[in-house]
Formats: sequence, structure tokens, C-alpha cells
Amino acid sequence: MEVTKTPQIAEAAHLPIDAVRPPRPGRWIAAVVAASALVWLAYTIIVNENLHWDVIAEYLMDGRVLGGLWVTVQLTVLSMVIGLALGILAAVMQLSGSPVLRGASGLYTWFFRGTPLLVQLIFWFNIGLVFPSFGIGVPFDGPKLVEWQANELITPFTAALLGLAINEGAYMAEIVRAGIRSVDPGQREAAEALGMSHRQVLRRVVLPQAMRVIIPPTGNQFISMLKTTSMVSVIAGAELLTVSQRIYLGNFEVIAMLIVASIWYIVLTTIASVGQHFVEKRFERGHHALRTRVRRNLRPFGRGNA
Repeated sequence: MEVTKTPQIAEAAHLPIDAVRPPRPGRWIAAVVAASALVWLAYTIIVNENLHWDVIAEYLMDGRVLGGLWVTVQLTVLSMVIGLALGILAAVMQLSGSPVLRGASGLYTWFFRGTPLLVQLIFWFNIGLVFPSFGIGVPFDGPKLVEWQANELITPFTAALLGLAINEGAYMAEIVRAGIRSVDPGQREAAEALGMSHRQVLRRVVLPQAMRVIIPPTGNQFISMLKTTSMVSVIAGAELLTVSQRIYLGNFEVIAMLIVASIWYIVLTTIASVGQHFVEKRFERGHHALRTRVRRNLRPFGRGNA
């Protein structure tokens, strides 16, 4: 049945809607309480003489603190790069048709995700107790061409890098695997039907689209790694927290030096968060362009088979 619009109905359709929002006293009360708590907290911190803000200002740009900051950045970047490479390798092995490769990858992720990172760091630092030396030569106790002493090779920085990177690789493996599985299997099948090898399918079709899923959790892992490097202090890794501890053992300004370290951690994580935001925004904007690029990557193979 067709409804005929009268002039009155048509005129009413163009009238502005004078909607009134219902009062929300609970929201205003909560906002006032939160603002009051923040003001009280800021006032208490600023006027508290026990925090020694002059000491904080003195050591904030201290050369030793900046050196520890640089070690923290180095550990974070190197651990994430190595961990990402290990994660991609382990994820590809998990998706392999070989049960041996799947089992090895599963064992790797199971073990390093199942044991605490702190334990792994202490283990790598004391690896010389298990393997006094490392060398290259004939296996099964044969002659060695080159040999290094473990205590000389495994420095605190090396032990920290091994512990952080290998542990991170186990988590990145699950992130990369989830990203690869998010790609429509039909696209993989279409690429294989055009004659692409498994490596070409992974590099030109799967990974470009999987990056949209991989990037956000990888950014979160990077930010988490910046703070996780503080665990290296248990093996005296010369990063930010270790340097701060060494300083307050000499001047007894424990809280002040911890605040100095916290300020720099906040600065680093803020910079990383801003970078993550722009990277995610770029990948979101380029999501549709990725599909076009994937189709363009497939064209040469389609023409070759035609």
C-alpha cells in the first residue's frame, strides 16, 4: 500500500529536532572527584621536600644516565629486530607441512613463553657454568678450529640481548602467525595457481596484507620491550635502571634516581607510542592500496602463463 505524503508531513520532516540531553549528575560528580584527586596528587608531589627535585634536575642529564639510556635503546632495537626475525621464521615453520618443523617451532614457543624472562636472563648470564667454551670444529668432541671462553664471550650486554631477543621471538611467532592466517586463503591459492613459488607467495601476496594485523601488536611489544629492559639490572647490564642504581648506592638518593629513570622511560615510551600511532595510521590508509599492489604483483605471472 503506497503512503501519500501530505504537505504537513513534508513540512514536519524538515523541522529541526530540539532534543534535550538528559541530566547526568553521576558523570559530573565523577569528573569533579577525579580532577580534585589529580590536583591533590600534583600538589603533594611538587611540595614534598623528601623527593629532592634539585637532585632529580641535577642527574636528569647526567652523562652516566644518558649512557644507560643509550644502552636501553640499543637493547630494545636489537632485541626487537632479532626477535621479529626469529618470530617470522618460527611462524613460517608452524605453518609448514612438515611435522618436524612444526614440532620444533612449537617446542621453541612453548619453552620460551613458559619460562620467566628473569630466569632466562640469569641463565644466559651464567651459561659458562654449563658450557665453559664455544668453538667451531668437528662435532662430538672432535678437534676445534676456533674456540672462545664463555666468560669472555657472554658479557652482560650479550646475555641481555640473547635473553630478550630469544624470548621476544617466541611471542612474535604467535603475532606473525595470526597475521598470516588473517589473509584470505583464496589469495594464496590464486597465486599458487599462477605459478608462484611458496617464497614468492609469502613475500608478494601474504606478508604485505598480513602487516596490517601484525603492526599494532608489534608496536605494543616494542613499547613493552623498552620497559622490560629494566630486568637486565639483575645481571648488571649497564642499562638505565642499572646506572641509576649504581648512582644511588653512592649518593643514597634512592627515590630521586628512580624518578630520573622513570622520567626517561616515560619519554621513550611516549615517543614510541607516537611513532606507533603514525605507522598504524599509514597502514590503515594504505589497506586498499595493498590489494591493488597485490593484484599488480600477480599480473606478470598471469601473463607468463597465458
